[in-house]
Amino acid sequence: MELVAKTMAGLEEVLAEELRNIGASEIEIGQRAVKYFGDKKVMYRSNLELRTALRILMPISRFRARNEVDLYNGVKKVFWDRYIRKGQTIAVNSAISSDFFNHSHYVALKTKDSIVDQLRDRWGERPDVDVEDADIRINTHIHRDRVTISLDSSGTSLHKRGYRLEAVEAPINEVLAAGLLMLSDWDRKTDLYDPMCGSGSFLCEAARMAINHPPQSYDREYAFMNWKGYDQEIWDEVVMESKSLVKPLDITIKGFDLDQSSVNASLYNIAEAGLRGLVEVEKMDFFENMEIPSGSFVIINPPYDIRLKQDNIVEFFKQIGDHMKTNMPGTTVWIISSNIQALKLLGLKPSRKFNLFNGPNPAKFHKFELYEGSRKKS
Repeated sequence: MELVAKTMAGLEEVLAEELRNIGASEIEIGQRAVKYFGDKKVMYRSNLELRTALRILMPISRFRARNEVDLYNGVKKVFWDRYIRKGQTIAVNSAISSDFFNHSHYVALKTKDSIVDQLRDRWGERPDVDVEDADIRINTHIHRDRVTISLDSSGTSLHKRGYRLEAVEAPINEVLAAGLLMLSDWDRKTDLYDPMCGSGSFLCEAARMAINHPPQSYDREYAFMNWKGYDQEIWDEVVMESKSLVKPLDITIKGFDLDQSSVNASLYNIAEAGLRGLVEVEKMDFFENMEIPSGSFVIINPPYDIRLKQDNIVEFFKQIGDHMKTNMPGTTVWIISSNIQALKLLGLKPSRKFNLFNGPNPAKFHKFELYEGSRKKS
């Protein structure tokens, strides 16, 4: 079957590699999405195991539409009782990039109207709509005049791992946190530190990677479990195979934060992620932290702009660079920031760069190699 995995801008290549690793075929990279083919097992594994996917869609119809009548009629040509049972609730969302349609909510509404009108004609009753917890979720995507109707196999967005119940201001998205770790050169065998850990997203994602635990919990419910043709035996096989790969943590994964509420949030989320006792968190000022040993891997999401006034940004990033140069020799440090100018104030030359988005904001992800003593010239 054809499938589409949605992701964040800049993570498409990482997602494609993940798909290769779970047996997907005919992989085609798009913009914030990767198209591929696979059987039910691949689809089930996609939802459980892909760390950089936001949701997994299964296209069921494509047609052209330039107005609401074309859209309504095109949707109505789908035999919806192949996918929806009597008594099941539905929800529709949409994404549009078109000169012919300019309101995604209206597109979703017209799609819903067409579906329920058809099923009312067939059944004599309309299916109920449940925006929050629908049994069957439908996605309408319009690019120019090309419409794709898909079933959403995931349900709740896959970035919601279920562990982040406590959050600080502007926490990093879990899919982005996992994607940054996978973009970096972290080998999952090197001690990892996050000295500005916030609510602990990097720590939780890194620990689950290091022990081969999938990004999702095993008891999570997915929309595909409500589909006609759902195979419980295949799902049980996917879960059993995944559990067999989980191993003990044999490296140090540790976070620090100056704010006690952030420390508390991290510890709470770590426990919810099933990682209690595996990941350490301490209250500590980054600029007084001398506990990161040489040879470690460090990842930092500085609290730029949101928790700091603009007047303090210049001095703050200069201090980060000075501390790294003086107190973190022999480490590899990756920093993400949406304040592009502030990154230049570190006074360090990055050895690798990635352009990404952190939420709606463009961001840079830079690698800094801090050598012991002076760097030897080749």
